[in-house]
Parts: sequence; C-alpha cells; structure tokens
Amino acid sequence: MTKKTYLILALLGLYLFSTITLISAVIVDADYVTLYPGEEGRVSVDIENNENFDIEDVSISLDLSEVPFTSVGSSVRDVDDLDEDDDDSVSFTLRPSTNIIPGDYSIPYEIKYTNVNNNSENFTKEGSFGIRVSARTDLDFSAETRDTAILGMEGQISLEIINRGLGEIKSVSVQILPQGFELLSKDKIFVGTIEGDDSDTASFSVIYKSLNPVLSARIFYKDFENNDQEEIVNFPIRIYTEEQALQLGLTNKSNTKNYIIVILALLIIWYVWRKIKKRRKQKQKEMDRR
Repeated sequence: MTKKTYLILALLGLYLFSTITLISAVIVDADYVTLYPGEEGRVSVDIENNENFDIEDVSISLDLSEVPFTSVGSSVRDVDDLDEDDDDSVSFTLRPSTNIIPGDYSIPYEIKYTNVNNNSENFTKEGSFGIRVSARTDLDFSAETRDTAILGMEGQISLEIINRGLGEIKSVSVQILPQGFELLSKDKIFVGTIEGDDSDTASFSVIYKSLNPVLSARIFYKDFENNDQEEIVNFPIRIYTEEQALQLGLTNKSNTKNYIIVILALLIIWYVWRKIKKRRKQKQKEMDRR
C-alpha cells in the first residue's frame, strides 16, 4: 500500500470521525415564535438524544442576563431520562421588556446531562435559539385646513399620520378622494417611513366647492412585518361663506374697494381741477389781448 493510499485512508478516517462526532450529540430545537413588548408568550423547546448512549439528569436552563427578557416562572427545566434516539420537549414562558426594540433576538441556553452507563461522564453544552419581537401597528389620524376655509376660495387640506406604536411603518403614501372640493395638486403623495412615536403630514391644495366637504383618504403602508396594509379615513371639513367668516371675526373685511373708490375720486377731482385751471388761463389770455 503506497503512502498516497495511507494518506487518503487517514483523511477518510478523520472525515468519518468528525461526521460521527457531529451527529452524536444532544440536539436542541425551539419553535420560532413572535412575541410583543410587555406581553408574555410560550416557547416550546425540543431535546433529542442523538448520542450513541442513553442519558439521564437532563436539564436545560436559559441565560437571560444579557437579553431584555424575563422568565415567567423558572428559567430551568428538568427532562426525563432520554434513551438513545429518544426526544422530549419542555416549555418556557418569556416576557420581553416593555421598552424592547422590536427585532430578532437570540436566547442563550445551557443543557446538562449524564451518560447512564458511566456516571462520571457529565456533559455541558451551550447554544441559542431565535425569537422575534414584533410591534403592533397603532396609527391615529387628524385633519386640518390652513387658515380659514372659505367657500369658492383656494386653500390647503392636511392629513397628519401619527404612529403611536413602537415599530416603524414603511412606504407610506396617501391618496385623497375629493368630496366637495377640487384638487389643484396631485391626488397621491408619498410620505415614506414613519418611526414609532412619530408623525408625518400629507398636504393637498384645493378649491372649496361645497359647504360640507369631506376629506376622504386611503393610506397605504408596510407594517413592521413588511406586510402591505391599507386604511381609509374620513374627516368632515368646516367651511364658511365670506359673510359667515366676517361675522365670526375669522377674517377681516377687505378695504380694497374703498381705497379704489377714494383713489378714483381723487383722480376725478384732480382732472376737473386741471380743466378748470386751464379754462381760467385761456380766459385770462383773451382778456389781456383786448
């Protein structure tokens, strides 16, 4: 047998040994669950004995010292003895902190067990499993007009989108559906991302055509889980006639017409005075000639 053959067999032996070592282990697998800030949830953890011997005194403990989670009840669970190729499951109740930042987290664990056939063989293994903390969408809306909205005049209607949740919403756009007014601007505005505990505004230029217009709008966005969402809102808009606005003191009466009348009167007086002055000069010249 050549040296090359020995080398190949040695490498093959190492590969088989490493494969057996990887397969021969206690496997921990947890359900990938989604929790919400401040709300507890149950996580199931499966433990499978892939060792080539039976094990006993099996226990699994969670290390929550470095993650923003608390355990409702004990963070340690004991498992029945596991024969070779046998499995069992335990569960933990976890609660994320109320101010946790939504996202994906790894929960560290430590598992201990003993070889049934050799009590001196005690094993300790560490690992982690994943949990997602999501954020429920909590939106609020408000509508307002710029200045006093007067029938037949131009104005601006604004819709404020308030994100009261912890997670951001993305790709936000607002489409307005005119009812009782005419749009002077485009009917759809892209707003973008609105962070948690923040707000943004979409504004539209309009002409008020009715005393009872309604701001009806569709809001499109992607929630924290990147799912497409849509909401429809309706807000009645208070409109005034010019007379009502004046009576209520919402606007000041314009003096433009009065100014124009005064200016025209002055011009007429000036014109008449020039005519009279010119005629007097002509009469005086005629008298001087005589």
